[in-house]
Amino acid sequence: MPGSLPFRSIYSGLAKHMTTPLRHSPKRPFFDRLGRQLCFAMGVIVLAAPLGGCGTGNLWDKFFAKDETFVDQPADKLYNEGLFLLNEKNDRKGAIKKFEEVDRQHPYSDWARKSLLMSAYASYQSGDYDECIANANRYISLHPGSPDAAYAQYLVAVSNYDQIPDVSRDQGRTEKAIAALEEVIRKYPNSEYATTAKKKIEGARDQLAGREMTIGRYYMDKRDYTGAINRFKVVVTQYQTTRHVEEALARLTEAYMAIGVVSEAQTAAAVLGHNFPDSRWYKDAYNLVKSGGVEPQENKGSYISKAFKKFGLG
Repeated sequence: MPGSLPFRSIYSGLAKHMTTPLRHSPKRPFFDRLGRQLCFAMGVIVLAAPLGGCGTGNLWDKFFAKDETFVDQPADKLYNEGLFLLNEKNDRKGAIKKFEEVDRQHPYSDWARKSLLMSAYASYQSGDYDECIANANRYISLHPGSPDAAYAQYLVAVSNYDQIPDVSRDQGRTEKAIAALEEVIRKYPNSEYATTAKKKIEGARDQLAGREMTIGRYYMDKRDYTGAINRFKVVVTQYQTTRHVEEALARLTEAYMAIGVVSEAQTAAAVLGHNFPDSRWYKDAYNLVKSGGVEPQENKGSYISKAFKKFGLG
């Protein structure tokens, strides 16, 4: 800089104003420490410089790099990619991720509504029934007036229906399936799913009847006739339209004859013969009451007779 003194001149000027030579100044230890600290800092920088290209550079690159992970994509693109994975690649999990991404990136769009239903469907296809039920119920809650709400309710129903266990196990899932199927019929009686729901209800009711028959036979084997009657009675009064009712009537005939309640045995045999005259179970029941010296004869006041009259079967 023009007109400025060189460093040595500045130092000499300062020295003239000091009463004590600089080398004996009480301030000297401060400057010594400062110098040592500056040297140490410079050394650290020099040592770190070769490493900068490896670690530090990458760190700064990552810090300033553009995050591509959560870049929004067009909703229709994500949705169609999900359909492609589901229909063409049979990649249900991959499809579900695409549909979920639509909901995350475009939560209030019509594509999100469609994607939620497709997530439920893809979960059903994957056998993830609980996830299907959760998504379908969410769809119904968010879009109750949608034309596809009937299908969402149907997905809830069939997800339960497909998990119905065999008759030797608890039938809680069967009851849930029936309730969900009845909901399809109640809410959407004119939908294409109502007819299918009715057929599935019959299948589920048949399963419940089968459960009662299994327990009833067990009691019969143990000669616990009262316990057996209580089980067969459920089939006769609640599941008259199932395939198990013929055997239930025959078993009631047998159990009532065993405990000496002949009138109910006669009624069970008579109702069985009236509704299923060609059944092998009727032949067994008929021979059983005949062996007791009586004929099949219906007592109109019996719960058995009333149960069948109620459904127009008596």
